[in-house]
Amino acid sequence: MSLRFHEISESYHRVLNPITEDHLMLLGEICRLDQDTRLLDLACGKAEMICRWVQKYGISGTGVDISSMFLDAARDRASELGVADRITFVQGDAAVYPQQTHYFDLVSCIGATWIGKGLTGTLSIMQKALKPGGILLAGEPFWIEPPPEAAYEAMEIAPDDYVSLDGTLDRIESAGMRLIEMLSADQHGWERYEAPQWQAVDDYLSRNPDDPEASELSE
Repeated sequence: MSLRFHEISESYHRVLNPITEDHLMLLGEICRLDQDTRLLDLACGKAEMICRWVQKYGISGTGVDISSMFLDAARDRASELGVADRITFVQGDAAVYPQQTHYFDLVSCIGATWIGKGLTGTLSIMQKALKPGGILLAGEPFWIEPPPEAAYEAMEIAPDDYVSLDGTLDRIESAGMRLIEMLSADQHGWERYEAPQWQAVDDYLSRNPDDPEASELSE
């Protein structure tokens, strides 16, 4: 799916991942955030996580994303919540963002490990910016059970892009990391992420029937 398709299909979302608002705030508790925490969020999307954590915990944050549309929404949200002075937004490729080495207490990349061509590569990118003793927060899909072969083509992924939960742990450890906590998305979170995309695309096509990519969007 192209960036433009994501911008259209996720136009009604604040959180561009299958986690609920409760999960989002619970992650902040898990990460033990306080006003001294500096967060770098790679592929931050609309930056709801940063904005809400700055509001509740008083942290400071930097969000990097390639989409100007998502970052415009992020800036609007930061202003709405009164936290714009605590957040820096950078438009660019999160994989090559010129990070300040070992500067951040927490480095996150939720649901966007394609920036490092997979979980292992993304953890390596994230680690460059992390202070000693800091935390990496990665969001990664995993297979609950082996999928049918047709799923790979339908989702435009290779068979080894994602693995089981045990296999995900193996990848974390192969990158030299240790898993210290985990929060799994639930069925409700997935539904609230996926289903609004259908409505967003349907509404967009109703307004723009002559879009040259209309048939592809519809499919």
